[in-house]
Amino acid sequence: MKNAMNILYTDLAQQVGEIPHAEYPRPLMERDSYLNLNGKWEFCVTEDGKTPDYAQMILVPFPPESALSGIGRTFADGSYYHYRRTFSLPAEFSRGRVILNFGAVDRECEVLVNGKSIGTHSGGYTPFSFDITELLSDENVIEVKAFDKLGDFLMPYGKQKIKRGGMWYTPVSGIWQTVWLESVPDAHVISVDTSVDLCGADVFVKTSDGTAEVILHTDGGDVVKTVDEKGSVRFDIDNARLWTPETPYLYRFTVKCGTDSVRSYFGLRTVEIGEINGKKRMLLNGKPYFYNGLLDQGYWSDGLFLPATEAGYKEDIECAKSLGFNMLRKHIKIEPQRFYYDCDRLGIAVFQDMINNGRYSFFFDTALPTVLTKRRINPFMHRNKKQRAEFLHAMEETVALLKNHPSIVLWTVFNEGWGQFDAAGATKKLKSLDATRHIDSASGWYICDENELDSRHVYFKKFKVGKVTKPLYLSEFGGYSYKPEGHVFNTENTYGYRMFEDAAKYADAVEKLFEDEIIPAVREGLCATVYTQLSDVEDETNGVITYDRKVVKLRAEKMRAIAEKIKKEL
Repeated sequence: MKNAMNILYTDLAQQVGEIPHAEYPRPLMERDSYLNLNGKWEFCVTEDGKTPDYAQMILVPFPPESALSGIGRTFADGSYYHYRRTFSLPAEFSRGRVILNFGAVDRECEVLVNGKSIGTHSGGYTPFSFDITELLSDENVIEVKAFDKLGDFLMPYGKQKIKRGGMWYTPVSGIWQTVWLESVPDAHVISVDTSVDLCGADVFVKTSDGTAEVILHTDGGDVVKTVDEKGSVRFDIDNARLWTPETPYLYRFTVKCGTDSVRSYFGLRTVEIGEINGKKRMLLNGKPYFYNGLLDQGYWSDGLFLPATEAGYKEDIECAKSLGFNMLRKHIKIEPQRFYYDCDRLGIAVFQDMINNGRYSFFFDTALPTVLTKRRINPFMHRNKKQRAEFLHAMEETVALLKNHPSIVLWTVFNEGWGQFDAAGATKKLKSLDATRHIDSASGWYICDENELDSRHVYFKKFKVGKVTKPLYLSEFGGYSYKPEGHVFNTENTYGYRMFEDAAKYADAVEKLFEDEIIPAVREGLCATVYTQLSDVEDETNGVITYDRKVVKLRAEKMRAIAEKIKKEL
């Protein structure tokens, strides 16, 4: 049987160098001290976790399932992924302490330096680090042993599936974000957080010795303040420049603790719900704002969880903006922090999903709420206590990691009932972690009375507003499919909600959908939409750009004109 799967490469694949993703990976807390450890690592996979035989090389940080990794295959669920490389510190690199950082490893791992275990980590989407100072010598060996088991459904996994197909994608394992070293003196900055309003910002600094100086860089010069005994300082800003997707202004500042120095930034913006002309509206900076968004899965044809280079984030954002969209719904995936930095600086709002865990049921999670009820009627779904604890822990980590990005204006707790349990309780917990953003408690399907939004997914019928008592959010719709020849991953199977074989007819249909159903609904209270989706992903060919990012399927000028019509209806 002929293999219907094509390996598609983006144009950026030609720019992958010896050290991929070489840019500084933590823009909200950037140091001059930086040694990137991406590149060629020794690699092998075992099924028993025993001593590996390093017979292959892999290009880190691309996951082994990706073409760009040099491996390009999926391994048995429950496999162990072994990595090894050597390094030496440059002269004068060490400032006292040396920290080894990982952007993300899917899903569990143990790290060894010079043969000694320095710690473990669990969870496939968040960063972690180890102080390795005491183990260093002139030449050093790092070993990483990762373990990935999707089949237990305990940890968040997103769209990964062992047997990919349809709306499920190739799984990702092992190291998939940047590995890097930094060095800090004994007195150093540990963390930096911000809280903003329309008049200024509070900066909260944690240091190893409790002292810090914060320097705000403004057009009129630097403003220098020392933190109080709680580690906080307030900057009031006259004639403040506010952050919006159209005017994404960022205030830059530096934090110093002794000889340690880190750079960061904040954007001034507020998110609220208000009543305008009798309609509940989502407000940005106190004014009604329509979020015209795309569903963004964060998959690329050659790097899977990663674009070939960091420029891939910028290109996706700029493509979306060129089509008149001002928001991306980051769908059940957490990106490297460079992505959110580009959203912050280029100007696009982000609706960030929490990542689902728990076993998916087509009947209870898709069919039943589609045709019968929006109220969950199976009390036995997702009752595993450990599974629930894993989800809530991951939610805490997600908020801690991303809360300082001004582009993120909404959190999604559960998507379509996937892993959904006690949505009211989870919403309350999330609100305690971050009360400054919108929260979509249960996106699209099973109703949660505590949801501050009326969140709907509509694919198979005409969208009608009906009775509305909350801000109305069409959190998924569209999904029209068109497959440009030569840019298709799976030539035999297609996943989408309405199929087109002609480019013009496809673009006509999408434009008509917005003209006939979305623009009139804005007058009736519609506040935000998420069209499915930004790019094709494997079998799914309902993206507005192809999986290899080489064909834009929509007509930019007409889509921008539609976006302007939407704004006028607010």
